[in-house]
Amino acid sequence: MSAWGALPTRATLRLQVGSRVRAGWARVRSSWALILQASLAAGIAYGVGQYVFGHEMPFFAPVAAWIALGFSRDRSVRRVAELAGGVAIGVAAGDLVVHLIGSGLWQMSLVLAASALLGRFLDRGPLLTTQAGVQAIVIVGLPQIGGGPFGRWIDAFVGGLVALAFALLTPTDPRRHPRTLAQAAVQELATVLHGLARGLRTRSVEDVEAALLTGRASQPALDEWRDSARAAAELVRLAPAHRRHRAELERLVDEAAMLDRAMRNARVLVRRSVTAVDDAPAASGHVEQGLAGAVEATAHATDDLATALGTGHDPRAARTRLLEVAGALDPHVLAPEDWKSQSLVMLLRSLVVDLLEASGATPHDARAALPEL
Repeated sequence: MSAWGALPTRATLRLQVGSRVRAGWARVRSSWALILQASLAAGIAYGVGQYVFGHEMPFFAPVAAWIALGFSRDRSVRRVAELAGGVAIGVAAGDLVVHLIGSGLWQMSLVLAASALLGRFLDRGPLLTTQAGVQAIVIVGLPQIGGGPFGRWIDAFVGGLVALAFALLTPTDPRRHPRTLAQAAVQELATVLHGLARGLRTRSVEDVEAALLTGRASQPALDEWRDSARAAAELVRLAPAHRRHRAELERLVDEAAMLDRAMRNARVLVRRSVTAVDDAPAASGHVEQGLAGAVEATAHATDDLATALGTGHDPRAARTRLLEVAGALDPHVLAPEDWKSQSLVMLLRSLVVDLLEASGATPHDARAALPEL
């Protein structure tokens, strides 16, 4: 019986959507403060352009503020200044060309080339040059709406200053986003193991196949955690203010690789369990309750690991639980004279070793915790 055939299509869709929703909420939780800050900065910039400088529609003030801040976790002063400066340069070049020679096909090409070359001259980074070119195109293509010949440049300058003020006054922790994604991804693995334990205990093929589908749908959460951790680790190498976090972020990168391997092993374990559970009614005792208990204990340890990674604490509690589980994974004790269940115990041993390494154990200690065969 296949993992796709036993579950109704509606149940399959519900499991996949549930996994995506959990990953989406993890992204929202990690970004909502950044988005609110950037939105507030854009509103303030718009208000300054309208009420302080008297511009009827200070369009480029919120544009510059939002582009410079956005919801990026890299809010170093250099990056924000690059983006804000790029907007201001592009708007100034476009305003100057339109004021002197008007707008048209050749003016568009001229102002784009001039803005990009000026951006390259002023800074080696690509952000300033890209934004300078984009804003120059917008300026030449849009009609002037009040504010004088350089009103749009003033608006862009105001937006950049507001963004810089927010970057200075609201420092961000580069560990927050990877931690949130780590907790969500590891919790997906815990959900898979809880579902598998329930299916083994009750001998329910539907529960085991539901766990398999959850595991298959969880890969985007693991990939996003890995990519976020790598990006944050690269950021702290370049940002002196955050270099004290470098060790934790590099550890998160390693843990992401270990948990990805653990999830792959978990999928293999669950897939093999489908056949074992499906055969259980024909051969009583085929799936041993001791195995279900070991999987459940592993799931609880994974819950502890998810909490520890999400808070940045030492996963000592998870490591202690996993060591206890590992010490009990003797296939001849958990499933005597039952080769199918013994093969599941062997798969669980590999999974527990991966989790032990992710929780801080050395590869030698993780393997030494297992009973000799």
